[in-house]
Amino acid sequence: MDIKEILEKCDHTLLRVDCTADEIRKLCDQAIRYHCASVCIPPCHVAGAKRYVGDKLAICTVIGFPNGYCTSAVKAYEAADAIGNGAGEIDMVINLSMVKDACWDEVEKDISAVRKATQGHILKVIIECCLLTEEEKIRLCQIVTKCGADYIKTSTGFSKGGATPEDVKLMRENCPASVKVKAAGGISSLADAEEFIALGAERLGTSRIVKLAMELEGASGAPDEKY
Repeated sequence: MDIKEILEKCDHTLLRVDCTADEIRKLCDQAIRYHCASVCIPPCHVAGAKRYVGDKLAICTVIGFPNGYCTSAVKAYEAADAIGNGAGEIDMVINLSMVKDACWDEVEKDISAVRKATQGHILKVIIECCLLTEEEKIRLCQIVTKCGADYIKTSTGFSKGGATPEDVKLMRENCPASVKVKAAGGISSLADAEEFIALGAERLGTSRIVKLAMELEGASGAPDEKY
């Protein structure tokens, strides 16, 4: 697969707790230059990033991140605030305590509250696969579908594991075509990216692919233009 095709599926990501506005602007410059799907950044940087890029790039941010255990009302408010600040895509974390208690109706209400707040915008639901049983993953595929989310996402990248081929395959097999799959966490090579895409992932949460593109460009002697 051509690296350009991979880059078009990447949410170029920087969620480090101490990232600076200058780093976010550089992330946006890179994402625009390499035609990424979006940048995925902390909520506090959304307004500034939107002012910086205008309509050149989609802005994605995270809600209830990374633990997911704030209340549904807080998540809905966070999502609405982020959209008001210019985010076009929202990646929310589910409440894993509810999952482990098998409070499935409450899990559905939690996701639905954010879906209601994000109508007209892309919603991705992070289920944190590394903390789930196979049965829980399948049940969550069903709930995420019922709630009308646009994507189901493997991981925050802040827990004990990231995306795996097995999880991407399972999620693709247990969600209809209307729900896309995003793989995130630990995607460190073009081979990783190609494998996840081949298994059905339509988005990748990573910063490494852009870095690889920059390294390849440098090796080829291509000019280093801003965009």
